[in-house]
Amino acid sequence: MSVVDPARPFIAPKRRRRLRRWLYAAVLAYLGVLILLLALERRFIFVPSTAAQSWHEKPDPRFEDVTLHAATGEVIHAWWLPQPGATGVLHYSHGNAGNLSHRAPGILRWAQELNVSVLIYDYPGYGRSEGRANEENCYAAAEAAYQWLTDVQKVEPKQVLLLGASLGASMAVEMARQHDHRALILIKPFSSIPDMAQARFPWLPARYFVRHKFDNVAKIRDCHRPVFVVHGTTDTVIPYRLGKRLYEAANEPKEFVTLDGHDHNTSLPGDFFERLRAFLDQHAPN
Repeated sequence: MSVVDPARPFIAPKRRRRLRRWLYAAVLAYLGVLILLLALERRFIFVPSTAAQSWHEKPDPRFEDVTLHAATGEVIHAWWLPQPGATGVLHYSHGNAGNLSHRAPGILRWAQELNVSVLIYDYPGYGRSEGRANEENCYAAAEAAYQWLTDVQKVEPKQVLLLGASLGASMAVEMARQHDHRALILIKPFSSIPDMAQARFPWLPARYFVRHKFDNVAKIRDCHRPVFVVHGTTDTVIPYRLGKRLYEAANEPKEFVTLDGHDHNTSLPGDFFERLRAFLDQHAPN
């Protein structure tokens, strides 16, 4: 004779089977979503527009086309904007969407606000650059751009400002840990792709499964030139806290600018450039 434990709730065999099926279905659905997200990882990180899909013509005749050759084999397209009487050069790593031609107004603004010449390059698969983007070849494209500035244009490393916007912050940080430069400027950056994945999908163990790392927090500790970071409090793409985490990991001298009420694609205000110019003047190279 079987004895029923009064402390243990009785579940009829038919109901137990139904619960078991629901549990299996839930587990399979959970795993299915995780597998789908892994398959789409690249699409979350890289959102390129080729020149055939969308291209804006040069807004100023001073813009020059530049061809770079990355160590990973891709031919990289860049634009070079020389600024008469420039006091430095901006190595510009843009965000994850579109291509460099979409940044034309911003390039002109940076050149004017900081009185610098600007080199902006595309990642593989973006604009007129060959290949398909991944972490390794994006770093290689940034490296080719830096080498063109210092080897071909003969720019002194301490005149190079490394600018990284959004995803481009990863390339800027990588260059900053590898090469001498004047300062590192990060616009609405993230700490790492695992942190981004967890923030986007908090109900999944997403950080443990992503293949791209772009671990800016680990790398910025090896950067020893001035660091200037800006982030918006209402950024719906990259959480403000991830930009702040990256800043906190950086070495001194550094400065963090909070843009109240700014989303990811909100234009930078004029006083931002005032603060940046003051920071650069305060930490001018000897």
